[in-house]
Amino acid sequence: MKRTLFAVTILGIALADCGGGGGGGHTAGHMDGSTGTSAALPEPSQTVDVTMVDIGYRPTTLNVHRGDRVEFVFHNEGKIPHDAFIGNTAAQAEHEQQMGQGGNGSMGGGHMSEANAITVEPGSTGHLTYMFDQPGTTEIACHQPGHYTAGMKIAVTVA
Repeated sequence: MKRTLFAVTILGIALADCGGGGGGGHTAGHMDGSTGTSAALPEPSQTVDVTMVDIGYRPTTLNVHRGDRVEFVFHNEGKIPHDAFIGNTAAQAEHEQQMGQGGNGSMGGGHMSEANAITVEPGSTGHLTYMFDQPGTTEIACHQPGHYTAGMKIAVTVA
């Protein structure tokens, strides 16, 4: 009994500490058709279509409410892979540095292990669901080499 309680306690601590990515939020990402969602998660409050082009997103700004669970549908109309990483400015800077230091800068799968990021190949569509649980400003940014510094970002205001 004590071992079971200890294991459950450790699991609970580990799960509580898995927020990552800066700026909070609960996410699920998937490409073309797989759901990646759980019955325990609420349905998205809204769906936002985002067009990815070389080098930019459309739209470039977005307003959401605290607690909104947004499903982003990324359409890569560019000629190269693009990605979307969701986090505050500090998380974006840290992620940009990691990607520049060999954090799989080719994006061949570097973001796919992160719940708040997705890589979308040219001509493909990807889905990423994110809950905005912290008020303030956060960003969605592409960290392909040179894209973040060129301004490939979406400014998200959470009210």
